[in-house]
Amino acid sequence: MADICGNLWDYNLARVVVIDVSDDYRLARPPLPSDCYPVLTELRLPTYQLSSCVTSKNLVDGYLYDWHQSPDLPDGVWYVGVVHSGLLQTGLGAELPEPCPGGGPSEIERRAGDGI
Repeated sequence: MADICGNLWDYNLARVVVIDVSDDYRLARPPLPSDCYPVLTELRLPTYQLSSCVTSKNLVDGYLYDWHQSPDLPDGVWYVGVVHSGLLQTGLGAELPEPCPGGGPSEIERRAGDGI
């Protein structure tokens, strides 16, 4: 009989850290390194088509997808930046949770540039 050595989830699931990047927009400041943002949740998601999965799923209620950063190493951490939905609904002056120490153009930046 064949034996399976190790943990299969190490190969089939990726660690995804969802971070709140709302303060970058509210305070109009440039992005910080991914590990400087407040963590909203950590997830394990299937590695198959992960980049398309994180853009289409609602990972945290009340937050919208902004950007993601894939790891340099196969077993590294994926970071997904999300923005509080109130920021998009009421504009840059929205009341958000208290500021916390904080990619390229995101959906939020494109919409803000279009005046939406």
